[in-house]
Amino acid sequence: MGGAVFPILPGALAIYGAYFVYGLFFSFEPFGFWFWSIQTLIVVVLFVADYAVSAWGVKRYGGSRGSVIGSTIGVILGPFVIPAFGLLIGPFLGAMLGEVISGSTIERSFKAAIGAVVGLFTSMVTKFILQLVMIVLFVIWIL
Repeated sequence: MGGAVFPILPGALAIYGAYFVYGLFFSFEPFGFWFWSIQTLIVVVLFVADYAVSAWGVKRYGGSRGSVIGSTIGVILGPFVIPAFGLLIGPFLGAMLGEVISGSTIERSFKAAIGAVVGLFTSMVTKFILQLVMIVLFVIWIL
């Protein structure tokens, strides 16, 4: 579930890939059409929800397109620039800078930055739950 905690690592893809490793080492027999369909649907929903929920947080708090782009850049660069706290500070500063560059006031930029952090946490919780569902379904399927 690495991606549920640290968004750079492809958690859902790693889980999906683990199904292939399991199949190669043990058997693909338990996996059928419904297993692959459900798991693929969850992965697609995860990727769509990841960006949609983060953008929703920024928009909900009054952010513009500039703050959405800034927070996305902050999520990607933050952990590399500030290793310990970059995951929080990156999207916050990115959204704030994006909003300021778009011509907003400091107050509105701050609200958008708060929305970016709220969106990030909501996205992380959503990813964690869906990845947990993927793992539980796998365990149920092979038993």
